[in-house]
Amino acid sequence: MMSEFRGKYGVEVVHAWGMTETSPIGTVNALLSKHNTLSEEGRNKIRESQGRPPYGVQLKIVGEDGHQLPEDGIAQGNLRIRGHWVVADYFGVEPNQTLEEDGWFETGDVASINDDGFMTIRDRSKDIIKSGGEWISTVELEGIAMGHSAINEAAVVAASHDKWDERPILLAVKIPDANITEEELLAHYQGKVAKWQIPDRAIFVEGLPRNATGKVLKNKLRSEYGEVLVNKPAS
Repeated sequence: MMSEFRGKYGVEVVHAWGMTETSPIGTVNALLSKHNTLSEEGRNKIRESQGRPPYGVQLKIVGEDGHQLPEDGIAQGNLRIRGHWVVADYFGVEPNQTLEEDGWFETGDVASINDDGFMTIRDRSKDIIKSGGEWISTVELEGIAMGHSAINEAAVVAASHDKWDERPILLAVKIPDANITEEELLAHYQGKVAKWQIPDRAIFVEGLPRNATGKVLKNKLRSEYGEVLVNKPAS
């Protein structure tokens, strides 16, 4: 999308991230001067991230044990943010209950941060899939599915699995009159992600449940489809 706007219309799209609780900007993606020597493909790869925090804002990622993880662009952890305009307390909540003791706010996102400070959202912590001890991003898998010309909407959720604890399954809404099989859609993932990250199933549905603001209700999908792989080990 960014390439289309730049090439066809001369419009530069800037990736950013924030929350109501961060008032609202948490990061903005602005390339550094060192990136001018990169190819256009290389610069586009950097533009995919949510960017770096502005002055006055700090980010970090932590593991399940609460310890800070390295900023190497590879490690994924729970994203924390701290800053002068980050929420201190939620309305109606007892004071000093919203932030951690050292002032960090838990965003609910899973992210990575590279050595230049560029942050990339990998998934929501409640949605990311842990299969055999390894993380699988539902956001990435959904983006690949949506890149298929026959798919209008897509959602990936975790399904219980006898061997791997959780495995991804894809719920997809076809474009009207599209002709695509489950096997063809799963084959679309070949070469785009590691083989073990490819969903075990692609299930075509008429529509995805959404809340009043348009967000997909993944809890409803997990409730309805979360047992479809039980007693069906992955190959």
